[in-house]
Amino acid sequence: MTDVIRKKLNDYPIVRWSVLAIVSVTMMCGYFITDVMAPLQTMLEDSFGWNGTEYGFFTGAYGYFNVLLFMLIIGGIILDKKGMRFTGVLACSLMIIGCGIKYYAVSPYFAFAGQMFGMKTQVLVASLGFAIFGVGVETAGITVTKVIARWFKGKEIALAMGLQVATARIGTALALSVTVGLAKYFNQISAPVLMGLLLLCIGLITFLVFCVMDRRLDESIKEDNAPPEESFKLADIGLVVRNRGFWLVAILCVLFYSAVFPFLKFATSLMINKYGVEEELAGLIPSMLPFGTILLTPLFGSIYDRLGKGATIMIIGSLLLVVVHTCFALPVMNVWWFAAIVMILLGIAFSLVPSAMWPSVPKIIPQRQLGTAYATIFWVQNIGLAGVPMLIGMVLNNYCRTGNPTQPYDYTIPMIIFATFGALAVIVAYILKREDRKKQYGLEKPNIS
Repeated sequence: MTDVIRKKLNDYPIVRWSVLAIVSVTMMCGYFITDVMAPLQTMLEDSFGWNGTEYGFFTGAYGYFNVLLFMLIIGGIILDKKGMRFTGVLACSLMIIGCGIKYYAVSPYFAFAGQMFGMKTQVLVASLGFAIFGVGVETAGITVTKVIARWFKGKEIALAMGLQVATARIGTALALSVTVGLAKYFNQISAPVLMGLLLLCIGLITFLVFCVMDRRLDESIKEDNAPPEESFKLADIGLVVRNRGFWLVAILCVLFYSAVFPFLKFATSLMINKYGVEEELAGLIPSMLPFGTILLTPLFGSIYDRLGKGATIMIIGSLLLVVVHTCFALPVMNVWWFAAIVMILLGIAFSLVPSAMWPSVPKIIPQRQLGTAYATIFWVQNIGLAGVPMLIGMVLNNYCRTGNPTQPYDYTIPMIIFATFGALAVIVAYILKREDRKKQYGLEKPNIS
C-alpha cells in the first residue's frame, strides 16, 4: 500500500497514455487547419483570381509573426515561466481567433474588395488570420512536446512523441483528402475552414481536461516528496543558444521540414499539372503521406526507445527525402501510380526523422530549458515554412509557365529546390552524429531507462 501511495501519477500507464491521447487530439485539430487550404489552390485561382505569388504569400503567412516578431521564442519563454497549462490555453485561443479571421476572408460575408500594398485585400486578411493561427498552433506544438517530455521522462518518450505526431497527421490527412469534396458539396471554399474552426473549439475543450490531470500530477509529486524541478531563469536562454548540438538539431529541422510541409502546399497542384490527376482526386495522393506516418512514426519511435540509433535514423530519413524529390523532378513516369509510390517513400522519410529528432532534444537540453529550446527550434523551422512557399510561388509564377497563364505548371525547378534541402539535411544529420560521439548526448542509445 505504501508503494502505491509513493507512485507519481505518470507512473500509471493508463494515466500517462490518456494524457497523450488528450493533447494529441488538440494537435490533430490544429493540423487540420494548417493544411486545409492546401488542396484549394486551383479553386482559389478560379473563384477569387489568386495567382501563384499571392497563394505563396498566404501559405507563408503561417510563419510571419513567429519569425519576424519572434512570437515563437516569446511563447517558449512564457511556457518555461508560466507553465504548460497557461500556455496551452493561450495557444488554443489564438488558433481559434486566427482561424475565425481566415474563415471570414474566404467566406461569402467578406466585404472588402480591391487591393492594398499591391495585393488583394482578401489575400492580406486571410494571411493575417493564418499568421495569428500560426502563432497559436506552433506554441501549442512546443507545449504538447514539453508535456510529453514531462509525463514520459525515462519511459516510452519516442513512442509517445511518435504517436502524437501520428495523431496530428490524421488532421493533415483529413485536410488533404476531404477539403475539395466539402468545398464543392457546399459550393463554398469556406466550408472546410468552418469545419476546422469547430474542431479547434473541441481541441480547446480537450486541453482543459489535460489541465485538470496535470494539476493532479503536481499534487502527486508533492505527496511523493520528490525534489521540485529547478525553475527557469532568463540566463538559461544563453545556455541554450550556446549549445552546438541544439543548433545542429535546429538546422536539420528547418532543412527537413522545408522540403516537406511547403511541398504539401503545392502537392495537389503537382498531381494535377504533372501527373494529370483529376482535381477531385488530386488531394488523395498527397494524403497518403500523413496516413503512412500514422503507422510508421510510432514504429520508428519504438525502435529508438528500445534500440537507440537516433542520429542514424535521421541520416536515413534525410537520404530518402533526396530520392523522393529527385523522382518528382525527373521528366519520366508521369502517371498517377508512380506518384503514389514516391509519396509512400516520402511518408517513410517523414516518419523516420521526426521519430528520432524530437525525442533527442531532451537528451541535449535540460528539462527546465525545454520550452525555450523547442520554441527556438520551431522558430528556425518557421523561417523555412514562411520563406519557402513564397520562393516556390514566385518560381512557379515567373519560370514555370513560360509566360502562358493557361499552360500547366512545370514543377521541375521546385522539385530540385526541395531535393537540395534534403541533401543539406543529410550533411547536417551526419555532423550531428559526429557531435554526439564527442559530447556523449546519448542519441545512439535507447531512451527507456
